[in-house]
Amino acid sequence: MNQILSEDSKLRIAPFSILVTGCTGFIGSRLISSLCKKGYKVTAMSRRKIQNSENIRYVQADVFQPDQLEKAMDGIEIAFYLLHSMEGSKEEWKQFSARERVQAENFLNAATKAGVKRIIYLGGLVDDSLELSPHMQSRKEVGQILASGDIPVTELRASIIIGAEGGSYAMLRYLVERLRIMVCPSWVKSLAQPIAVDDVIDYLIGCLEKKETAGKIFEIGGPEQMTYEELMRSYSAYLNKNLFVIQIPFLTTTLSSYWVDLITPVKASLARPLIDSLVHDTIVSDDSLSKIIPLKLKTVRESIDIATKEMKENPPKLELKEERTGFKINQKLIQISLVALAITGITYYWLDDRPEVFEPLWLVGSFFWYSAIVASIIFIRNKTRLGYLIAGVLSWLTLGFWLFDNFYVIFQTSIIASQPNELMTIRNFVGIFFAALTVISSHNLFHKVIDYQFRGKPV
Repeated sequence: MNQILSEDSKLRIAPFSILVTGCTGFIGSRLISSLCKKGYKVTAMSRRKIQNSENIRYVQADVFQPDQLEKAMDGIEIAFYLLHSMEGSKEEWKQFSARERVQAENFLNAATKAGVKRIIYLGGLVDDSLELSPHMQSRKEVGQILASGDIPVTELRASIIIGAEGGSYAMLRYLVERLRIMVCPSWVKSLAQPIAVDDVIDYLIGCLEKKETAGKIFEIGGPEQMTYEELMRSYSAYLNKNLFVIQIPFLTTTLSSYWVDLITPVKASLARPLIDSLVHDTIVSDDSLSKIIPLKLKTVRESIDIATKEMKENPPKLELKEERTGFKINQKLIQISLVALAITGITYYWLDDRPEVFEPLWLVGSFFWYSAIVASIIFIRNKTRLGYLIAGVLSWLTLGFWLFDNFYVIFQTSIIASQPNELMTIRNFVGIFFAALTVISSHNLFHKVIDYQFRGKPV
């Protein structure tokens, strides 16, 4: 770290008088670790109860409960505000801006009553001259609310943050690793200044140690400006992979977030605000903080390398849910059943004596059917929810088709084509079995896979 206080200066900050909110989050956990390494004794706030350690005093408080928040603020001089409400259910996400306003107001009121001397807030880099996305507008409003009181607030506005366990890094990593051909909306052409998470932490601590940063807004970003497409290509080059990008302008941020949800472990509720923040350019227009806190900022490639190695060395620990049927069993089962469907489908062209199966409509339908099987197997092998979704839709359609092809067995009439022969009737029942097996497996896996993946952790 470039900026280090003298021991005499550090003594002015009483032990445990520094509060870090969001202490178990992506930024908060790293900030606490760095502060402790520098010799600070920190108070960390969490909604759940956590055991104290030598240099960390944990306080349990919900920011929506003013009484708990005021108690947690007792004795605090400097508070890091690292809270957000980006994730949650679809209905909760619609109300995230209102929740973030309440959080900020409660925090400011509690800090004022506790006599907090400074607040340091990490927000998003915005262009005030443009119409902002709901997420970025909310980040800006939170900063305004915190600064509306009598407590000096230092606000850091960051561009894309690259670091292990970070949502932006997870989205980048999974998209590039899983897709050789990328279908992208227009926002991939927006400029950004990706910054390493370690540099963000250094800036946060630097603001703590430099009193002249109080009451000011600073923009922070890495040393390189690039579009999100160039960022994806940088990660692709890091992996020695080729990446083909096809831009489709009509893809909205909402559709893009659902696409990310289906391809990566990053949920749509988190992908949406991340994508929202990429709609406009997020580049630093005022680098005055670099003069107060001079850092040797890491390049994008260095940031990616550090994050990737850290993820491999320290993968997130998860408590997996108990289940009746194992994920790996279902994973093998669905691939076997899809291959069985494909083999069963081929028999139309050597066991079936009906001329209809060679008509253009049937042949075109067969082409798309086999293409869907191949696509679903590819995505399933990468453990994406999109693969399970394709397999599920495909198997339901196939199940219905083969049931209707055997319609005559019960109702003595054919509705798809002329009546199949006895061998094809038996074959249809075999296919129905495999289609039903695929339906069950795809449904199980579509919901189970989220329990096995967490921001970059493979199954």
